This record gives sequence, structure tokens and C-alpha cells, in this order.
Amino acid sequence: MLLTNIALFRTIVEKGSLSGAARELGLSPTTVSERLAALETHYSVVLLNRTTRSISLTEEGRTLIEGAKHVLGEIEDLETRIRQGAQTLSGLIRISAPSDLGRTIVTDEINRFLAQHPSISVELMLSDGYIDIVSQGFDIAVRFGAVTDSSLRIRSLGSKRRLVCAAPAYIEKNGAPRTPADLKDHNCLVMRFGINLDNVWRFGSDPVKQIVTVRGDRVANDSALVRQWALDGHGVMYRSELDVGSDIEAGRLVELLADHAPPATPIQMLFPPSRAQPRRVRALADQLAFRLQIGTSPK
Repeated sequence: MLLTNIALFRTIVEKGSLSGAARELGLSPTTVSERLAALETHYSVVLLNRTTRSISLTEEGRTLIEGAKHVLGEIEDLETRIRQGAQTLSGLIRISAPSDLGRTIVTDEINRFLAQHPSISVELMLSDGYIDIVSQGFDIAVRFGAVTDSSLRIRSLGSKRRLVCAAPAYIEKNGAPRTPADLKDHNCLVMRFGINLDNVWRFGSDPVKQIVTVRGDRVANDSALVRQWALDGHGVMYRSELDVGSDIEAGRLVELLADHAPPATPIQMLFPPSRAQPRRVRALADQLAFRLQIGTSPK
């Protein structure tokens, strides 16, 4: 019964509410509340701070959810090996990825992985903003830039160039910037990450580093939308080569300011701070890592 209640607690955290967990598991809200209370009584701690509108993990709850993912994942793997054989992978994998990258490379690899492992299911959440992967129950997160949460496990995938680019139609109409400073005279398409605007574009490296604050008539928190705006000829974009490399190769976008290379941006996979990962998570992580490191579609 203890493991069953721990699994219920994991579902409550993943769904963000007791009522959401009740719907997911086909239980009554009263039953879910009673079983959560029994779990808290067992440990003599409060696991969730609950209000009428939201829940949040206490420190004890965070410790339990981190351990629960490890323990329950191992149990699920053990059951799979016993029932279906040691080589079969099954179960759910939850992934968080940036919007544009998630729709292209990550989705391609998920499709290949599911074709190889039909007993696996994947839930993919696309977001360019901050995601608490522990409280929201993600197994893998793909992220650009520095990681500030030192409690997470990090798998570095190297660094990727950021490119300034625009559609041929935009360049034909507005000309091409010859120096980073020229961007002040161009319509730049800007990403928003939470409360922060990505409107400070950096070029070169010491001692000739340049920083330009850009502006334009379009801002969005969705990288796929910003890319589409650029493809439609609305302005100049500043993006990872992983996102726009295929567009440049196909001539849909043109790289600008190639002689003023922006600094590369690290890319990494993040994992909850549990001691071990289920085999299904390790297998998909390895496949994603290989593709993200080469950055191109396998032949």
C-alpha cells in the first residue's frame, strides 16, 4: 500500500492537483485526499502545501518525489523485464524541450524511438520558458544556455553557434547589415523568456567583442513563431544553428554577419537529481544526445 500511495503522490505532483490525479487514476477526490493524508501520516510530515487554487511541494515532498521517480521507475523496469523479457522497454517518458527544437529534431528522434520500442509512450511539452522539471515530473529536459539549478543532473552536449539570419525577401527589400551596429537600422525579431527580452545580441569575442541592443515590431515567447516570422520575411532573427541550419542550407534563410560570429551557446540535457534513471529514459537520452550533437538528420 505504501508504494501505491507513493505512486499516487507522483501523479498528484505531475497533474498539479488532487482533482487532476483523481481524474487520471479514475478515483474519487475524497479517496485521493484520504490516501495522501495516509502517506503524510506514515512519514509524519506535510508533503504538499495546499490552497483552494494550487499545491506546492514542501521540502519533504520534494525529497519524496525525487526518490519516488527513481524507485518507481526501477520497479516498472523490473516488471517489464520479468513479464516481457530483458530487452523490452516500456512505460512513459516525459520530456520538456524548446518550442522550435522540440517540433523538429526532438520530435524526429521520438518518432524513431517509438518505432523501435512500441511499448514506450512519450509526453512532450514544448516551452521556451523556465520549467521546474522536478515538481512537474519530467524525466528529460533539453535546454540552451547556462543552468542555474545546481541540484539537477546535467549532460553537456557541447555548444552550438548562434546565427543572425533573414529571408531573401527581407534582404532584397531592406538590404543586409554589414556590421553588428547596422542591426539598429533593421527590424529584429525578438524572443521573450519569461520576464526577459533576448534583445541584447552579442558578437565576436575579446578583445573585439560587440554588444548590440536591437528592436523590432514583433516579440514572442515561442521560438517556432519567431522562426516563421523570419521565413515570412518580417525581419532579422538571432537563433541557434540547430533551429535554422536546415533553412539556411535550403536557401529559405540567409546567414548574415558571418564575419562577426556570435559566441556559441551551450546545450544540455537535464535530469532530476535521482540516483539512477530507468532504462527507457537512458535509452532515449542517448539517442537524443547523439542527434543533438551532430545536429543533422541521420542519412
